Amino acid sequence: MTTHFITAEIDLQETPAELLQAIETELKKQGEPLRWAVTSVDVDEQKATVEAVVTTVNS
Repeated sequence: MTTHFITAEIDLQETPAELLQAIETELKKQGEPLRWAVTSVDVDEQKATVEAVVTTVNS
């Protein structure tokens, strides 16, 4: 098992629930999220920056 620090840019969504789903979906593409945080929001570009720690299984 390996841990990685990643940064992802997520499009802002209509509701908080939709934003949460979009964040979780994007992070799962990189591995299993251990923790994450929205670190910035660009209102003009309608993007949120998420920083996360994820784990992956070595094969």
